[in-house]
Amino acid sequence: MNKVSLTRNLKAIVTLFLIIGSSTVLANEEVKKLNDDPNYWAFPGGNYWNWRYTELDQINKTNAHKIQAAWTFSTGVLRGHEGGPLVLPAAATGLPHDTLYIHAAFPNNTFAINLDTLEIVWEYVPVQDYDETVPVMCCDTVNRGLGYGDGKILLQQADTTLVALDAKTGEVVWSVKNGDPKLGQTNTNAPHVMKDKVITGISGGEFGVRCWVNAYNLSDGKLVWRAYSMGPDEDMLFDPEKTTVLGQPVGKDSSLNSWQGDQWKIGGGATWGWWPYDEERNAFYYGTGNPSTWNPVIRPGDNKWSMSILSRDVDTGVAHWVYQMTPHDEWDYDGVNEMILVDIEVKGKDTKALVHFDRNGFGYTLDRTNGALLVAEKFDPAVNWATHVDMKTGRPQVVAQYSPGTNGEDVNTTNICPAALGSKDQQPAAYSPRTKLFYVPTNHVCMNYEPVSGGEYVAGQPYIDAVLSMFPAGRVSPGQKFANNETNSNLGNFIAWDADKGKVIWTIPERFSVWSGALATAGDLVFYGTLDGYLKAVDAETGKLLWDFKTPSGIVGNVNSWGHAGKQYVGVLSGVGGWAGIGMAAGLINDTDGLGAVGGYKDLSKYTRLGGVLSVFSLP
Repeated sequence: MNKVSLTRNLKAIVTLFLIIGSSTVLANEEVKKLNDDPNYWAFPGGNYWNWRYTELDQINKTNAHKIQAAWTFSTGVLRGHEGGPLVLPAAATGLPHDTLYIHAAFPNNTFAINLDTLEIVWEYVPVQDYDETVPVMCCDTVNRGLGYGDGKILLQQADTTLVALDAKTGEVVWSVKNGDPKLGQTNTNAPHVMKDKVITGISGGEFGVRCWVNAYNLSDGKLVWRAYSMGPDEDMLFDPEKTTVLGQPVGKDSSLNSWQGDQWKIGGGATWGWWPYDEERNAFYYGTGNPSTWNPVIRPGDNKWSMSILSRDVDTGVAHWVYQMTPHDEWDYDGVNEMILVDIEVKGKDTKALVHFDRNGFGYTLDRTNGALLVAEKFDPAVNWATHVDMKTGRPQVVAQYSPGTNGEDVNTTNICPAALGSKDQQPAAYSPRTKLFYVPTNHVCMNYEPVSGGEYVAGQPYIDAVLSMFPAGRVSPGQKFANNETNSNLGNFIAWDADKGKVIWTIPERFSVWSGALATAGDLVFYGTLDGYLKAVDAETGKLLWDFKTPSGIVGNVNSWGHAGKQYVGVLSGVGGWAGIGMAAGLINDTDGLGAVGGYKDLSKYTRLGGVLSVFSLP
């Protein structure tokens, strides 16, 4: 090769790297810029730190009573509708107007809506095998939303196909298979775009799937890295000397050493939550779900790293630190709930914090730079399975009376609080930088739990081996008086939480579990929805109800806000379903379905019907 050719080739290589580097920066900066503009909603959590907060204050606590319905949109699907819309400007999509993107439950139809005319710009209709996919979807056929980056709308289909759609036309840019429903692997999570990566997880903990988090190239869908929830260090992307737990190296094969035999190969640890991104540390944070099976006797040990919070490098997937909330889970207390990043004062010290409300009923505050445990307190008064969390070891102090593993197989352990629904499940909390409070939709439910002997793993078949029944926490635990003056009858609460003190500031009891995501606003309002179909606005400081509206169905979706043509809008999907409403969604109104239907939820039929409608509100 002559000197001229060599120089030309070197220039081409340098140019290529510059282009690749620039596209990485541009994709990341674009989403960050959109996150900073309250007129749009470009990331599932509202911003990279998962605040679910808007700076818009046109709607505020002085005029909230004037809110009225602006428009509605039906998805055409009658099942549980979790998640919420994305709203993007013309500059991001190539369309000549602001556009709202909305998804449906299975079969995951996706729509682009012109916000000027409210006409459908395009619709994407996935082709999925119902008989192959739906039977292995635990807890309803929900989908938790869309992702956006570099002119692409990202959809994670139930059959594990990750699809990148052209935001302008709806045409498929690329698609990739993330798993195999024949093995019990499905997807319900929203894809999260961070830098030039699309982060997605996998569901299947109830089918013996050893779950993972994957990172794909935003440009072409190529797999960049995969990190399993349990297994050898190389599978988990753990560095035994540099990955830490409570400040100490995890050591070699920290996961394998906590399982008996090969049980880890069918170990669970689903990853379907809401994931924040810390640009300064190039880190994202997520939680892992329950170990397989639900029968704890079969899997002695801590079953690491199920039920854990992890910090990982976005580019490499290598874990910085890990913390396990519920070692050797005996109750199905998934650790997948959202992580919220905040810079706040904790114990008198300025802290780069991570706040997490776990299924197990404890609210955690950690130092997100190193995983140090700072606060761990109960956020529901009924929690009785553990007395407290030892702040030195990080371990919950389990009460033997409420330990199904201790009591043994084929023994019904009664009056455990919370139930497998958890004191909180998928419904994401919100944070207001104005009040410095977290607003948390919660469950107030307890259970009886019986591990069942004799079950064996069969690929693609349920791997549960437990029978449980659930009921209002008030049956076994003192509680607040409900609005109708019946004591202890509520199945849910909506609370405000101080993450420094680990303390509930105020509580609103609700008849049913509060299964919708919350929204905090600069107008000092907090919005949330109820299973009986009401969207509510309350005072962020006091919890006083200021406005409510009956939507067409029960609300398990997340509340979003955006601005268009000088007006602030608030929108929410209604469509009863999810685990808390699955009996209603599937037409199984009883107390004994295979996933533990909640006693009292059959009463939902009195208050709401199936649906799939985006309801949008504004001031007159």
